[in-house]
Amino acid sequence: MKNFKYSAGFSTALVLFSCGNTKSQLPEIKPDTITEHVKYDTDDPAIWINPEDASQSIVFGTDKDTDGCIFAFDLEGKIIPEKSIPNIKRPNNVDLRYGFPVNDSTTTDIIAFTERERKMLRIYSVPDMKPLDGGGFPVFVEDANEEFQYPMGVSLYKSAVDGAFYAIVGRKTGPLENYLYQYKITPKSDHLVSFDLVRKFGDFSGKKEIEAIAVDDALGFVYYSDEGESIKKYHAEPAKGNEQLAAFGSEDFLEDIEGIAIAAYDDGSGMLIVSDQQRGQFNIYDRKTNELVRILNLATTETDGCEVVTVPLNDSFKNGLFVAMNDDGTFYYYDLGKLK
Repeated sequence: MKNFKYSAGFSTALVLFSCGNTKSQLPEIKPDTITEHVKYDTDDPAIWINPEDASQSIVFGTDKDTDGCIFAFDLEGKIIPEKSIPNIKRPNNVDLRYGFPVNDSTTTDIIAFTERERKMLRIYSVPDMKPLDGGGFPVFVEDANEEFQYPMGVSLYKSAVDGAFYAIVGRKTGPLENYLYQYKITPKSDHLVSFDLVRKFGDFSGKKEIEAIAVDDALGFVYYSDEGESIKKYHAEPAKGNEQLAAFGSEDFLEDIEGIAIAAYDDGSGMLIVSDQQRGQFNIYDRKTNELVRILNLATTETDGCEVVTVPLNDSFKNGLFVAMNDDGTFYYYDLGKLK
């Protein structure tokens, strides 16, 4: 996706979009793969690229219930039991980063996910799937209102400034200011990690909720969906302050603004892919300008979370992989070339 162009279908999409249709009228783009069903309720995916063999990469997806699970899927959509994490009390969102320094000589890739009913942030190593958090880290404990302590969205951030790792966590409901907390993740003894609150930030409209959070590590921006209002943009680096940089997309969605995936290329180009949940579409924004450039119907229903990687994985996903949650308890896989 090196250059964005307004295709012939884009003007038609805008006309259809503006006519008040409650469901997408655009031609459906079918998935290449549909995963096996989970037990309860899919919500949010993350993608781990196997550095030794990309065809053995793993898609992690949350199954949201009091007896929930972080399911691991192969690229054919089959569940990998030995890589899944069961018995999680309502896991909500999940994210992943590479190269966390467990100690001076060892690094590991990590996933983070929220365990809402326990009010915890969880961190596991990948691909050996070992907990690094000592059973979980309680979040939002500084807030005296217990209703504001239940976590929901999460995104990891690996700083381009100094390589530090952070978790940016949102909640099921919260105040109009400082809806998000940012925690620094650092290694400690016995292959565990510690968490330190470094800032509170993020305005909330009060209209619905904030769930989807995504960080562009290379450019240093964090985006989140204020579901009833707009997509909001801040600096991801704590030292750069808490001022809102942009709010966009307010006229582009039927109701809820949901999952955000960032397709990032080394030259700074790319796209933000955002779920228009009730309409069953995805709005695509230019990574640099945040301008709306394309609207697609990917045949999903009520999509919450989505994720993307831009490198080739196998013959089915030669251009990268986009994964979106579907409300029938599955995740849909697409070759990224279908979104261009």
